[in-house]
Amino acid sequence: MVNSYRKTAIIAGVLFIIATVAALVSTVFTKSTLDATDYLTRISANETKIAVGALFRFIAAAASAGIAVSMYPVLKKHSQGLALGSVGFRIIEGMLGIAVVVSLLLLTTLSREFAQAGAPPSSYFQTSGALLLAARDWMGNVAGLLAFGLGALMYYWIFFQTRLVPRWLSAWGIVGILLMIVTSMLVMFRLITPMSTAQVILAIPIGVEEMVLAVWLVVKGFNPSAIASLPPKTGLDGTE
Repeated sequence: MVNSYRKTAIIAGVLFIIATVAALVSTVFTKSTLDATDYLTRISANETKIAVGALFRFIAAAASAGIAVSMYPVLKKHSQGLALGSVGFRIIEGMLGIAVVVSLLLLTTLSREFAQAGAPPSSYFQTSGALLLAARDWMGNVAGLLAFGLGALMYYWIFFQTRLVPRWLSAWGIVGILLMIVTSMLVMFRLITPMSTAQVILAIPIGVEEMVLAVWLVVKGFNPSAIASLPPKTGLDGTE
C-alpha cells in the first residue's frame, strides 16, 4: 500500500517536471518566429523549429493531463468529486494544448503556401494567419489556463485539507493558481496581451511552486501520516 502511494507521488512529480520543461522548450522554439511581424515568411523558413515546438507542446499537453490522472487514486479517497473535477479540467487543458499544436501545424502549411504564392502583400493568407494565431492565444493563454487553474485548484485544496504535502506548499499552490486564473481573465478582457511581461510575472509563483512540489513528491512523497488517515482501498463491491 505504502509503496503504491510512493510510486504515485514519483510519477506525479516526474509529470510535473515534464509538463513544465516541455512547455518552456516549446516556447523557446516558437515564440520569436510567431511574434515576428513577417511570421508568415519566417515560419516556412523555420519549419523544423516550429515542428519541434509543436512536438514539445504535445508532450506538455499529455503530461499535464497525466498529472491529475496519476494522483486520482489518492485524491479520490478524500473527495471523489474534487478528484474527478481535477482530472476532467486537466484533460480539457490537455485537449486545448493539442488544439494549439494543430494551429501551429496549420500555420506551417499556410506559410508554405504563402511563400509559394510569392508572398502577396495583402490576401487571405494574412487573414487566415491572424485567425490561427488568435486561436493559439485564446486556447493556450485563456481557455487552457482557466482549465489548468480550475483543475489544479481542486487538488491543491485537497492537499491543503489532508496535509498530503506540507500546508505551506499547498497554500503557495493555491495562491499561485489564483494569480494564474487572474492572468487568463486579464488576457480575456484584453487588459494585457498574451505572454506579456505582466502575464509572465504573474505566472512565476505557480511555475516555481510546481517545480518545488515536483521535487518534493519525487524525493519525499506524500505525508505518511496523512496517507494512514485516508480510508482503506476498497473493491467494486465495497469490501476492503
